[in-house]
Amino acid sequence: MPHLPPRSDLPTHEVTNQPPARGDIDLWASDPALQTHAGAAGADAAHLAGYGAKIGTEEMQAAGRVANRQVPELVQFDAGGRRLDEVRFHPAYHRLMEAGVGAGYSAIAWEGATGGHATHAAMVYLTSQIEPGVCCPMTMTYAAVPAMRADEGLFGEWVPKLTSRVYDGSARPLGRKPGATMGMAMTEKQGGSDVRANATEATRDGEAYRLHGHKWFCSAPMSDGFLTLAQAEGGLTCFLVPRWLEEGRNAIRIQRLKDKLGNRSNASSEIEYEGAVAYRLGEEGAGVRTIIEMVHHTRLDTAMAPAGLMRAALDHAWYWARHRTAFQKQLSDQPLMRAVLADLALDWEGALALGMHVARSFDSQGEGHRAFARLGVALAKFLGNKLCPNVVYEAMECLGGMGYVEETPMPLLYREAPLNSIWEGSGNVICLDILRTLRKAPEAGEVLAAELGRATGQDARFDAGLKAHMERFPKLPEEGQARWYVESLASLLTAAVLIRNAPRPVAEAYAATRLGAPRGRVAGAISGVDTGAVLARLGE
Repeated sequence: MPHLPPRSDLPTHEVTNQPPARGDIDLWASDPALQTHAGAAGADAAHLAGYGAKIGTEEMQAAGRVANRQVPELVQFDAGGRRLDEVRFHPAYHRLMEAGVGAGYSAIAWEGATGGHATHAAMVYLTSQIEPGVCCPMTMTYAAVPAMRADEGLFGEWVPKLTSRVYDGSARPLGRKPGATMGMAMTEKQGGSDVRANATEATRDGEAYRLHGHKWFCSAPMSDGFLTLAQAEGGLTCFLVPRWLEEGRNAIRIQRLKDKLGNRSNASSEIEYEGAVAYRLGEEGAGVRTIIEMVHHTRLDTAMAPAGLMRAALDHAWYWARHRTAFQKQLSDQPLMRAVLADLALDWEGALALGMHVARSFDSQGEGHRAFARLGVALAKFLGNKLCPNVVYEAMECLGGMGYVEETPMPLLYREAPLNSIWEGSGNVICLDILRTLRKAPEAGEVLAAELGRATGQDARFDAGLKAHMERFPKLPEEGQARWYVESLASLLTAAVLIRNAPRPVAEAYAATRLGAPRGRVAGAISGVDTGAVLARLGE
């Protein structure tokens, strides 16, 4: 239904100095930085152009707002007291899922086209700008595919549905659905990241198993199946638990939905297995080795999502600054505002560049590239997520009081900003994983050294920063210094990628402000930066 335009000539005053409504936003065409780094990573530009135009429409923006406000509802029983254990979503949620799944968010990396993982990573970045909550079930569906290779039969039964590009949110067994989604239920109250402490028990029942236990976090509880960990006779084992059986609901009881800070359109839950039917995925005792493939791929998405959140926040701040005046000057022309936004834009483009570069390694062949993918995605996840909350906050402040109002997207983005640092390994876990990878997979360090070496000799500040890092850490640090080491290494790798792929003023500004030169601790406390060149990356 068409809407009448809002009135500006009100009885008591005329509305002036307010930015016009955005309308449709072509998220690909308006983002030159994405075009640069997606191209360098080998992503499918034509596909991303189509998806970026579609997902940024006013219709999709409105669906994202509704899906966040009309949160999922847990319906445990029907009117007669019979158990349901179902989560009901607003139609806007399903509309967004249809758009993402239909465009290949979960499938495109597995369809054999060149640059499939890079294209997927860019889709995560684009979707996160509109509604990050729906990314969770689509990300887990994407990431489950490599873990499913542990069992040929389950792979053949499930993967064609996981990669079908058809979204079917109905409550039906897998055999009666054209498309399926996959969730995850790993952590327990007593263990958290220490999944080896899991207490859920698996008892063999013919060709299947029966699971008994509690899961503290089950993401997307209305998925068609879940990858989960339980203790079998042979040790901690990975299982696939179908949500629906031919005879009805599996014995998965939803205890409650988590009342989360953000990510509100996504129904995270606590569940109990009360003899739920499950199928072993991989050998008994090999649970961590099996599930780690899913974790590895979800980490790619948790590295790309903060770049998308930062982009969305900066895009709105930049739009506001270009349509708002204060003290007789347009905000976007005021030197201090330009310094703040340019400083924030360097964090955003750095996160985007590193995430897309790492995604390219997911598409590469060879043991060295696979090892580097494990290392690089952890570096990207750590740094991008540590920067994201501050970037979103500072962008919010650029709007003043209006940025604190739910009519803008800033509160949603701010609530979402901490999530991806916590999901799939919080900061300390990621740092320890990086040290472990460098010790156990020396080929990852060799590829990393080559990546850094290719950028030397082009920027004196990068060279000096690399030299300082090597002098400070001549060998792998002790655990207590791991965050310092990882931040330094991730910043150097980001600078190396920007030197190779970004416009020279952007790479120079990043090296000048991130690699050891004196600067203040707050956004905008920088000097010697070509703010015009950096801000041009935000688009018009």
